[in-house]
Amino acid sequence: MSQRALILFAHGARAASWAAPFERLRDLAQAREPDVRVSLAFLELMSPRLPDHVAQLVADGVSDITLVPVFLGQGGHVLRDLPVIVDELRATYPDTTIKVVEAAGENAAVLNALCDYCVGALSSDASPH
Repeated sequence: MSQRALILFAHGARAASWAAPFERLRDLAQAREPDVRVSLAFLELMSPRLPDHVAQLVADGVSDITLVPVFLGQGGHVLRDLPVIVDELRATYPDTTIKVVEAAGENAAVLNALCDYCVGALSSDASPH
């Protein structure tokens, strides 16, 4: 059992299909890091919710967690809600390291990849609709 975990943290939605791209992202990350436990957790509307998921990881012996908000921007959920949740988790699990990185959409490499995709649409002959 890996003592390290990577949690991809997303908002959540009522439609189960909304999670599909995040599940693919999780699977891609897991394939790149087979020795790390890669998983998804959600703020609301879907499960597992972040506090419940961290509780399970800690119970499974995970002691080092990296949390990646897979949000395009640092909106209210990332700026206000997430820090409160993480502070509570750190207080509850003081022997567990919980590192939070910037929202995915704030990262230069992610923005460049999205830009490549958007600009590439100009020359794309294929249309999904």
